[in-house]
Amino acid sequence: MDENADEDVNGSVHEDVQDGVNDGHPEERGTPVGRRVFLGTLAVGALGVVAAPKLQRGLEGFLGGAADKDPTGLTGLLPNGGGFRYYSVASSVPRKNADTYRLKIDGLVDRPTTYTLDALKALPQTRMVRDVQCVTGWRVPDTPFEGVRLSRLLDAAGVRPTAKAIRFTCFDGTYTESLTLAQARRADVLVALRMQDKDLNHSHGGPVRLYVAPMYFYKSAKWLSGITLTDDVEPGYWEERGYDIDAWVGRSNGRDDAPTS
Repeated sequence: MDENADEDVNGSVHEDVQDGVNDGHPEERGTPVGRRVFLGTLAVGALGVVAAPKLQRGLEGFLGGAADKDPTGLTGLLPNGGGFRYYSVASSVPRKNADTYRLKIDGLVDRPTTYTLDALKALPQTRMVRDVQCVTGWRVPDTPFEGVRLSRLLDAAGVRPTAKAIRFTCFDGTYTESLTLAQARRADVLVALRMQDKDLNHSHGGPVRLYVAPMYFYKSAKWLSGITLTDDVEPGYWEERGYDIDAWVGRSNGRDDAPTS
C-alpha cells in the first residue's frame, strides 16, 4: 500500500496524486434573507414534511426546476433531492465550476494556499457513510460523503502554535461557521466534493462544502470558499442567532437524537 494513500471508512484506497494550487478571484456576495421570509418558508417546509406521498412526489418534480428560479433560494425547504432540503440564508448564490472555484486557506498558517477544484480532486479522498441529522428534526440515513480530510489541508498549510480555531466562509457571501482546531482535526471532518456518490451539485453546496459528521448539519457549511485559522472561536451565522457552537448530535441544542458518528 502506498504510504501516502488514504483508506476510507469502507476500506477502499485512494492514491496520492501531486496537488496544484492557484490564485483566487473576488467573490460575489449574496443578500441575507430576512428573518420573516426565512421563518415563513420554514412553515411551508413543515407542511411539506407531512404531505401525502403522492402530493410529495408532485412537489419534488416541481421543486427540481423551481429552485433555480426562486430569488430567495429557499424553495427546496420541502423534502427533495434524496430526502434533503435546500437551505440558503442568501437571496442568491453564484454558481462555481472547475474554472471559477477557489478555496483559500489563510490566517495563522505558515503557508497560505489557494486550491482549485482540480487540485482538491487530486488529493487522497476519504469516503464515509453516516446519517445526516438536521437540528430541525429531519434525518437522512446512510449518506455517503467523499472528500479530503480537513486535517490534511491544515497540515499542508502549516498551522501555527497560536491557532486554536477555524472560521469557515462561503461564496454566498453570508454564511459562516467555526470549529475548534481539535474538532477540525477529527478523521470524520471532510472538505467534501461528493455526496450520495455524485459530485456535489449547487443545491447541495457544491462544488465543495464542509462535512462535519458528528455534528448537526448546520455545521457542514455549503459553498465553502475560505478556511481561516484564528486564535479563538468566532460564532458562525446560526450561532449568532442562538444555536450552539459545539453542535454535537444528541448533546446540544436541547435535542437527544442518536449520534451520527
